Amino acid sequence: MSADAGAAPPPPLGTAGIGDTEAALSRLRGDLSGLSLPYALAGADTAARTARIVRDQLGDYVLPRLKAMDAPLLAVVGGSTGAGKSALVSSLVRRRVAVSSAIRPTTRRPLLLHATGDDAWFDGSRVLGSLAHVRVAEGAEPTAAGLHTPREVEVRSCSTLPAGLALLDAPDVDSVVDENRELSATLLAAADLWIFVTTASRYADAVVWEHLRAAAARDIVTAVVLDRVPAGADEAVGKDLRRRLDAAGLSSCPVFVIPETRLDPDGFLSDEYVAPLRHWLGALAVDAAARRDVARRTLTGALGSALAGMDGVLDAVRAQEAERGRLAYATATIHAEALDRVTQATEDGSMLRGEVLARWQELVGTGELLRGLESQVSRLRDRVTAAVLGRPAPAERVEEAIESSLTMLLVNEAQRARLETEQTWRRAGTAAYPLSCAISALPTVAERTQRAEQLVRDWQGDVLNLVRAEGADKRLTARLVSLGVNGTGVALMVVVFAHTGGLTGVEVGIAGGAAVVAQRLLEAVFGDQAMRDLARRSRLALNERVAAFLQEEQAVFTQALPAPSPRPEQLAEHLQEVTGAVGRLTGEDAR
Repeated sequence: MSADAGAAPPPPLGTAGIGDTEAALSRLRGDLSGLSLPYALAGADTAARTARIVRDQLGDYVLPRLKAMDAPLLAVVGGSTGAGKSALVSSLVRRRVAVSSAIRPTTRRPLLLHATGDDAWFDGSRVLGSLAHVRVAEGAEPTAAGLHTPREVEVRSCSTLPAGLALLDAPDVDSVVDENRELSATLLAAADLWIFVTTASRYADAVVWEHLRAAAARDIVTAVVLDRVPAGADEAVGKDLRRRLDAAGLSSCPVFVIPETRLDPDGFLSDEYVAPLRHWLGALAVDAAARRDVARRTLTGALGSALAGMDGVLDAVRAQEAERGRLAYATATIHAEALDRVTQATEDGSMLRGEVLARWQELVGTGELLRGLESQVSRLRDRVTAAVLGRPAPAERVEEAIESSLTMLLVNEAQRARLETEQTWRRAGTAAYPLSCAISALPTVAERTQRAEQLVRDWQGDVLNLVRAEGADKRLTARLVSLGVNGTGVALMVVVFAHTGGLTGVEVGIAGGAAVVAQRLLEAVFGDQAMRDLARRSRLALNERVAAFLQEEQAVFTQALPAPSPRPEQLAEHLQEVTGAVGRLTGEDAR
């Protein structure tokens, strides 16, 4: 079968916009290097893999090639498991540089061979910078396969290679080892041209054509080596392979056929079978114009491929940001509902029951006072005065009862919000690690109770300070002295727990009656308007403290939600910059 390069001329690649393109691509590569998709969403793994490949392609191939279009061509030898890639590479250079073995996979650490004198181009991290470079002497024995696939490439000079050409023996594209497959994809993305090796029994495999179609999409110069073709089958297999190549958009792809044959005593294929491929590669290497054309064609295709792959990555980052927002919104809603329940419970008289009511009745003798409240305000004040002067403890006991009831309410609502948030996140199933971080950072029940107790004591202090400040008027001092600051403050707390709108809306019943007593008492001391204002300010102080308490609990959850990186707006902006720069560089409207 003939091996005619026959490639269509590559599109023009300008030079005026190279600097802008490099800068834009470097920013995009920085975004991909810092990519973080922390939420377990469908498509996240695929997007992360695409981002790694594009990132490596930009750093390993696109940016270095943009800076040096005349640099040596890198031909990556890839293909199916057991297709004979390593034997082919050794046979091409007539040096035993790669291990051939029946054990699969054989090639784990890729091998890069370059011509003597091209060392400077392949040393350091300029080419294949995502991999560690391990320099090996030209005459060293082949490196045996290890037990794992390191992110490194073995680099050797080879005196039998022509200047301007390098060969890279890559791991199997269909390897059973995940690291091998990913590394193979990285290397193929960094190639100026592909030498794709398959066999007569494997050439129709789906994985083979997945990669060959990718080569066509990138418009990369590709040659196919059809190895181990049984005697008499070359024509039939060759025709079918050519038909498939044409259908895949690779009609100009040369095919090199190697029959089923034994290796010679040195472990090489007969030179008559590999010489056509060597000649084809050599012709590209020695012709500077042809080499430049191949580089331009591949670079243009690589840029287009990188941009096409980024759509899915951008969508994935946006989905991550949306998921973070959804979980944060759900958490905020749950805690806002908890705040609403606390507000309702501290406004509708619910707090004026049980222990709080009993202690309040103990303080003011509510049963007797309610019977003559409307006509005996002064008598009410005398009664409270006697209670306070004769028994200094009841006011403090009311405060303690309020503290205990309000603390329990706060702790219960915070715990309920915590459980509802946890259930919401678990149902989502996208933030297992952030959830575990949040749970470990939340206060314990004892810590939460202590914080709630302190909140209530601080609020009670706020109420007493309001009473003292309002009583600073000399006309009110005598009344406050007769009632006591604590007794008056407790009455104000009772009013707060019944309503905030003044005298209207008080419940009928014991709790409502207790609130009416407290209102009348405060009116007798401060007057109607001042009583209303004190109740409003006390309620506001309580609401602010409760809101802060629940917001601290909420913040533990929301702060555990990591933001995807980069932010979608930044990635979209950088992607747009790259698209424009590539379009100007190639003289085409990219995408």
